[in-house]
Amino acid sequence: MDTTLRLTKRVVDATTPETKVHVIWDRQISGFGLKVHPTGRKVYFFKYRVGGGRSARRREPVIGVHGSITPDEARRIASDWAHEVAVGNDPAAIRDQQRAAPTMSDLFARYLTDHAEKYKKPSSVRNDRRIISNTLLPSIGTLKVGDISRDEIAKLHASMADKPYEANRTLALVSKIFNLSELWEYRPDGSNPCRHIRRYKEHRRQRLLSEQDLMRLGATLNQAENNGLPDENGNLKQMNPSAISALRLLIFTGARTSEVLGLKWSWINWNQRRAELPDSKTGSKFVYLPPAAIQVLTDLQSTIHDETFVIKGKYPGTHLVNLKDPWRVIRRNAELDDLRVHDLRHCFASIGAMRGMSLTMIGALLGHQDVATTQRYAHLSDDPIRSAGDEIGGHLAGLLGKAQKPA
Repeated sequence: MDTTLRLTKRVVDATTPETKVHVIWDRQISGFGLKVHPTGRKVYFFKYRVGGGRSARRREPVIGVHGSITPDEARRIASDWAHEVAVGNDPAAIRDQQRAAPTMSDLFARYLTDHAEKYKKPSSVRNDRRIISNTLLPSIGTLKVGDISRDEIAKLHASMADKPYEANRTLALVSKIFNLSELWEYRPDGSNPCRHIRRYKEHRRQRLLSEQDLMRLGATLNQAENNGLPDENGNLKQMNPSAISALRLLIFTGARTSEVLGLKWSWINWNQRRAELPDSKTGSKFVYLPPAAIQVLTDLQSTIHDETFVIKGKYPGTHLVNLKDPWRVIRRNAELDDLRVHDLRHCFASIGAMRGMSLTMIGALLGHQDVATTQRYAHLSDDPIRSAGDEIGGHLAGLLGKAQKPA
């Protein structure tokens, strides 16, 4: 038999099960009740109607089970739902909609399949997957897309303060994903929580090679090719000839590592002395081959028989993928422990700038699409200008010095 009481903890705890389910209705909030099952399970619920007339529907959504929720907590929820019903809403439908709302994990999955894999290069997709898997999923993956606030993104960004470059790349990726979430109607327009979060200042690391550095590197490459190099234990280690050739091509062309390692013989235009890449980080491009690079390719043709890739891999029809291990041995023996493979590209550009080449020309050789990318070498182009100024000034000073002093 149903009873009506004020649902308090004392009342709920004192209620004993009967042979059938019985209901205790709350005296204060209409529709708020407790179902007591014969098993002893006690469930809070809220009964209300949606709509009016013949189309009205009765709803009895569960608020929670006693023990996992207190009577006071159940009462507050019932009070909120009563208010929603009073203004014409359906609180149960709203709750169901919220439960079905996509999580950030769902959004990340859709971003990868519907955007990244369709429009980005494989290397960029791999990097996105790494950031999502290592950083984003553990921190915000379980949260609802619509519930993410700027404060949560700011805290995530701040937690990576010791890695400013990685923090900024992560923020940029999340911002792009939230822009797409608006397009896919997961969030309202203009609600990107990444807006107004300041990126960390990034200090570009640019290691330039001196003439002495280059001479040591050249001698080390020759030794590696002819006799091998000692490893960390002093044992002589034979070096992979493909790796040595790849490093020489990187030095002579200023190409990216991925462009050299993935270079195919069919892309080499011997007459024009250039490699015609159908795709790269910046799209299709030419990698120009000076005589030194042509010599490397000619030597490879005569010694390494692979009809597909210039830099042969371990198995036929594959290219070398690991340049880090041989480079670690080479740079240690050349006393260049702080030199990265990518610094060889910077070296190529810096030599051009110091020899008076324009930034436009350097950018064309490197395949830069944005002039700002080449601008980092602008200060190096002062050297030939300074030398020219010194020469002119010296000549003028000499002429002035020869002039007779006025009487």
